[in-house]
Amino acid sequence: MSQIKSVAVYCASSTQLHEQYYQDARRVGQLLARNGVALLNGAGNMGLMQAAADGCLEAGGTAIGYIPQFMIEQDWHHRGMTRLIITQDMSERKNRLAEDSDAAIVLAGGCGTLDELFELITNKQLGLYRKPIVILNTMGFYDLLLRHLEHSAREHFMREVHLGLWRVAETPEEAVELVFSTPLWDADARSQAKI
Repeated sequence: MSQIKSVAVYCASSTQLHEQYYQDARRVGQLLARNGVALLNGAGNMGLMQAAADGCLEAGGTAIGYIPQFMIEQDWHHRGMTRLIITQDMSERKNRLAEDSDAAIVLAGGCGTLDELFELITNKQLGLYRKPIVILNTMGFYDLLLRHLEHSAREHFMREVHLGLWRVAETPEEAVELVFSTPLWDADARSQAKI
């Protein structure tokens, strides 16, 4: 079992979502806290970002937020985080979240979340990121994306082996279990990077 002490949770800040998305986000936060794992996220004070952090904090856990200075100036930050790390920009925020965490759980989200997910996948394909990536597929949210990735492999835009870069969970419980049970990506991943 991996030594997981912190998990980056990537997700939406939207406030107009089906209640199940919020419930799953909050549950992920609670489960991380109960397992003694710090939650790292984008420190937003809305949507799934807030729900995940609140769930963690309510369960007595540690929630560390990474947020650019301009978002602080807009008052978009969650004021209850255990610790707030202010970054210069979005790129630094994204890099620090990936570097400082031991794994990633990707909840439902829009363009920002997809950007974060695809950067993690690309870096893992290149052997630059070896940590577990778990996609929580609440209500089948990622079904079409996962089918597209499988199609990409069938059409040789990526190798079949790279379909193993991430794991898919249907429940928060399964997502957290996969974080602990997924091994680090093969150290020889760079040699597998060529299509």
